[in-house]
Amino acid sequence: MELKVPPALVFLCFGLMMYLLAEFLPIGYFDFYGRMLLVKIFVGIGIIIGVLALFQFKRASTTIDPTKPDKASNLVVGGIFKFSRNPMYLALLLVLLALGVFLGNAFNTLIAAGFVGYMNRFQIIPEERILLEKFGRSFKDYCILTRRWF
Repeated sequence: MELKVPPALVFLCFGLMMYLLAEFLPIGYFDFYGRMLLVKIFVGIGIIIGVLALFQFKRASTTIDPTKPDKASNLVVGGIFKFSRNPMYLALLLVLLALGVFLGNAFNTLIAAGFVGYMNRFQIIPEERILLEKFGRSFKDYCILTRRWF
């Protein structure tokens, strides 16, 4: 299952699970003043981070296909990648958190945590293994200096 399911599809599946949970679980609903503002902030930050990361990959002329990290031609470590080794996945997580807040079910945080766990196990760790083989010491140093998520 490693690197087989595109992260965008994983994101959609977890989003669907959040919706179904909020729709059919009769407990866990919450509301607070500023909830919709928080949704907009999460979505806005997620979009900005995702677009910046995609732009940097494009500028470095390297692949953005997360199922084929062995096709990476350059190691991108500057810009947004100074703060997160996986800003595109962080962007997806922020949009999932926004969805959870929008739907107003506290249990959706568990689904968001499941997304992080899934991405770590089936996407990020296999990617990192391949990038370490490909870029060696440069990637290892990058991993020491930069956190996986944020």
